Amino acid sequence: MDEFQIEACHALESGHGVLVAAPTGAGKTVVGEFAIFQAMRTKGDKAFYTTPMKALSNQKFRELVDVYGADEVGLLTGDTNINPHARVVVMTTEVLRNMLYADSEALRGLRFVVMDEVHYLADRFRGAVWEEVIIHLPEEVRVVALSATVSNAEEFGDWLAAVRGDTEVIVSEIRPVPLEQHVLARGDLLPLFDERSGVATQHVNRELARLRTLKGVAWENNSRTLNARGRGKPKYQKPSMAGRGSRLDRAQAIELLQRDQLLPAIFFIFSRVGCEQAVQQVARDGISLTTAEERREIRRYVEERIYMLPDEDLSVLGYWTWRENLERGVAAHHAGMLPAFKEIVEQLFQRKLVKVVFATETLALGINMPARTVVLEKLEKFNGEARVPITSGEYTQLTGRAGRRGIDVEGHSVVVWNEGMDVEAVAALASRRTYPMNSSFRPTYNMAVNLIDQFGRSRAREILESSFAQFQADRAVVGLAVKVREADESLNGYRTSMTCERGDFLDYSRLRRELTEVEKQGRGELYGSQDRAEKRRNEINTLRSRMQKHACHSCPDREKHARWAERYWKLERQVAQWRSQIDRRTGTVARIFDRVVDVLDELGYVDVAPNGSATLTPAGRTMRRIYGERDLLVAESLRTGIWKNLDAPSLAALACALVYEPRRDENGTGMRDLPKGAFRIALDETAMLWAKLDDVEHDFDLPGTEPLAPGLSAAMHSWARGATLDRVLTQADMAAGDFVRWTKQTIDLLDQLSIVADGDIGTTARRALDLVRRGIVVYSGV
Repeated sequence: MDEFQIEACHALESGHGVLVAAPTGAGKTVVGEFAIFQAMRTKGDKAFYTTPMKALSNQKFRELVDVYGADEVGLLTGDTNINPHARVVVMTTEVLRNMLYADSEALRGLRFVVMDEVHYLADRFRGAVWEEVIIHLPEEVRVVALSATVSNAEEFGDWLAAVRGDTEVIVSEIRPVPLEQHVLARGDLLPLFDERSGVATQHVNRELARLRTLKGVAWENNSRTLNARGRGKPKYQKPSMAGRGSRLDRAQAIELLQRDQLLPAIFFIFSRVGCEQAVQQVARDGISLTTAEERREIRRYVEERIYMLPDEDLSVLGYWTWRENLERGVAAHHAGMLPAFKEIVEQLFQRKLVKVVFATETLALGINMPARTVVLEKLEKFNGEARVPITSGEYTQLTGRAGRRGIDVEGHSVVVWNEGMDVEAVAALASRRTYPMNSSFRPTYNMAVNLIDQFGRSRAREILESSFAQFQADRAVVGLAVKVREADESLNGYRTSMTCERGDFLDYSRLRRELTEVEKQGRGELYGSQDRAEKRRNEINTLRSRMQKHACHSCPDREKHARWAERYWKLERQVAQWRSQIDRRTGTVARIFDRVVDVLDELGYVDVAPNGSATLTPAGRTMRRIYGERDLLVAESLRTGIWKNLDAPSLAALACALVYEPRRDENGTGMRDLPKGAFRIALDETAMLWAKLDDVEHDFDLPGTEPLAPGLSAAMHSWARGATLDRVLTQADMAAGDFVRWTKQTIDLLDQLSIVADGDIGTTARRALDLVRRGIVVYSGV
């Protein structure tokens, strides 16, 4: 174990929480696994392991089952529910958030929560969930936060300590497997940085800096320079290479890596189509990287994993070509692939049977799939609007896959030379190893009703002041908010201790305090006007009379209760001062929460009293169990009953329109095939309702949501009616993996509707679930 791992495990043994920030592949998960080990040592203790992605949860589940056995480990990912009451449960972060709001029985006995890839907190779409979980976990639960190397780990650790208590921050910037960085140019691998006495000086290799001036210079000149550096190996060269441009084709690049024993390798290509075309290209060029025995082993493993899929679906999925390429040792990996196919690629790569994977950047996000070499063909990607350079953080994540701990002495990153490349910019990108983690937290309608229901509006506001977003905006507010929360618990205890069987002692103590205060003021007015003194005496007499008539005045334990009351009022005064400071420093989080509550009040989901407190209406109680970007629209649709005439396939199609987010390059395929009749009526009414809500949100200075996206609804309707996979994918004009992903999100929403919707809609949602859960949607490699 490395020093940072040992330090983190000691901290857990000592009862502390930990934040571990270390490079990709450094072994952070060992710390999370130690927390699970600690929980398993004590009878009745439990541990949750959370991840940002279902694929990561599936992978971790398999690993933990291998260690503790299937009876002790569960998996919850929204669409998968395995052994949920186990002592160790792997889940997505959203599942844990929902459990906290529902006060699930599964939380009893919870000792540790491991939050893997916690830097996802910065994700602008899903990051708020991490903060919700960290804030709402029971006080006795220790958080084990595992992060990539971020430049503000200490700041994040300070916030964790503020809201969770004692938390040790352990930062390691040392890669366990050193990274050698190269540029693939002129037929060979040139170091990105100059090397002196074997140590990189972070100065750009002068040979690379001269490459722009070498156009037209024969390959042999460059080759002599390379040999002078002592590589001493014959350079890979085909006759057509001499005098050519610097860029190799992929087959040549793979053979070059194989020659230098730098396989297995991951080629990052920022395009799904590009990944598939790359596999086809190297197959056409005859690349085969496996032995006969390896090919047999690959075929056996693949056939074991896909036996549940019918042959007609396999043909639609391009299975036969895919398996043939796997047997060559080559594969693609991207979000458009069927999840089971992606898992097979991951497993075969880990078993060293697949040697080259062409992948999009999603592979860099936590999947345990390290390689000896990572190749970046370009240093820019399409972000949905334009081609933009990758960031230093993205570069760190991608190259972090290079170097297999315990296998490789060093990892290798390779940037493919392109004409016009700015070598200094590449060097700067490679030198900056960290990036900041900034909060993306914002209150939602679902969050608001759950907080109001559990804590009341005032306390909910204080809880939101404890968010990392507010911490970054004004660190002082978090400390004050935590003090107020702790003081509220003490105040509750004081109220209990002063409880009097004869009456409300808090009310009685308030009279005593008021009398004391008026008497003080009277002494101060001793030499004032006669009229004022008389008025003061009357006030004192009235208060004394009221106090003596109070039921608690004759209590034999009156003075004992009064001592607790004094403590109560002293702390109450301090809390009022803290709240005043918070009000003066309140940032955007609380203001947005107030606007969200105003919208909920306007629409009848909460009742706001004249003093500002809020309580949930029946509609608000329904919204507590509706999660997602369109929580308000779903709740309003249920309340107004505009979906009540839908049959099961139509409800599935409409649910799909609520969760689907079309890619920017989609052309609206499927819109013309939308079902007629009740579906069209419900879709139009839902769209009009969205427009109304959008107006209300803008009236209260909230951003609103995107319009409905029914581009996949026709295909979902067909799927729910039993259409073949071939027909549905053609109708959707979509890759199988994308269709499965959106179908599972549709299932998530239908599942929520089946629980919260009354009457026919709930029954229809359950029927729709049964219709949609079939074929490749059900099949999982878990």
